[in-house]
Amino acid sequence: MKEMEREEKREQLRQDALAAWAGYQTTGLHVTAKEADAWLAKLEAGKRAAIPKCHA
Repeated sequence: MKEMEREEKREQLRQDALAAWAGYQTTGLHVTAKEADAWLAKLEAGKRAAIPKCHA
């Protein structure tokens, strides 16, 4: 049963990644790794942080 759940999660992640890539190719909007890392660091520190704005 765990193997099936793992495969379902893996497939969902793959589908999400493909959708994100298609969105990027269509709009060019993105967040840099540096921006994402800074945002995640704030969240890890227990701080409230706004999601970084996407830009071209």
